[in-house]
Amino acid sequence: MFLAWNEVKYNKLRFILIAGVLMLVSYLVFFLSGLANGLEQLNREAVDKWNADGIILTEEANINLPRSTMNIEDFNPEKVNDAAVLGQLNAIASVNDDLKSNVSIFGIRTDEFIMPEVTEGSPFSAEGEVIADDTLKEEGFRVGDELEISSSDAVLTITGFTDNARFSAAPVLYSSLETVQTVQYDDAAENNEGQINGIVIRDDNIDEVSLNGELQMVDTSTFIESLPGYTEQNLTLNFMIYFLFIISSVILAIFLYVLTIQKISMFGVMKAQGISSRYLANSVIAQTFLLAFAGVIIGFLLAVVTGYFLPPAVPVAFDYTVMLVYGMVLIAVSVLGAFFSVRTIVKIDPLLAIGG
Repeated sequence: MFLAWNEVKYNKLRFILIAGVLMLVSYLVFFLSGLANGLEQLNREAVDKWNADGIILTEEANINLPRSTMNIEDFNPEKVNDAAVLGQLNAIASVNDDLKSNVSIFGIRTDEFIMPEVTEGSPFSAEGEVIADDTLKEEGFRVGDELEISSSDAVLTITGFTDNARFSAAPVLYSSLETVQTVQYDDAAENNEGQINGIVIRDDNIDEVSLNGELQMVDTSTFIESLPGYTEQNLTLNFMIYFLFIISSVILAIFLYVLTIQKISMFGVMKAQGISSRYLANSVIAQTFLLAFAGVIIGFLLAVVTGYFLPPAVPVAFDYTVMLVYGMVLIAVSVLGAFFSVRTIVKIDPLLAIGG
């Protein structure tokens, strides 16, 4: 460590450039991890809030909530510990054409467990009233606004807001089942009374729940992974992060290898003076650890600071546990890349290196 630190102090600019490259790679990895986590939350916030074990959908819906249509009477809720009916449709909500947003409308019962807590205003109590995800506030929607809904004559009134309620990247409007049926069927709502899209279940033994042949029980993890684009999006960003690990390792290995080649004669002299290859190898590894550690710490701080200045429309959400793991992996792969230089040091012949 003594030799490694003194060499860093003696060649500041050279090692600052190497640490700078590692800092940029770390910054990109941390920022992408925040973006991946933010996009993930954007799709699943409302589902996570249910804290449910599974959801009952129709077999023919192919684990797609809007495509699933059943009747409340198709399942007896006494078969499980807790059940909550759910109607859902996607729409565009607007206020006098000034404000417009894609929304997901959830039809629920106020006495069941998926009823969200209201953070501002009051819960819905009558048909046509909704509580909205608070991201709509950032778009300018307010309590008391009357929402015109696309492809419907219904007008919905915001009575309150709740937090963490987005589904498939759209803010959720929570309302009664009757309101959702009115929006969905207009004048034919009475003929479709009791129609829902799914039944959310809390029960530790969902695999043992008996269903009729047209229904299927889907565990919550599978339901989330089947949301449109969710898995593809996560795989893409995660592959980018994994490739950055490899790239950072290769970049540092190349830098250290070039530095080692430039110092072959010096290493030859040190070996001729009796300094062992093991001591020199440990010095290179210690040097790599110091550079990687400094680059990762600075990259982490820059990513977090960047997150504070991004507009709310950018879905970045840092998971510090994941970032800690990624930081440790970055340092580990950087040290791994240093072993190419160690191999070169071990092979140095002192006589050949000093021209003897």
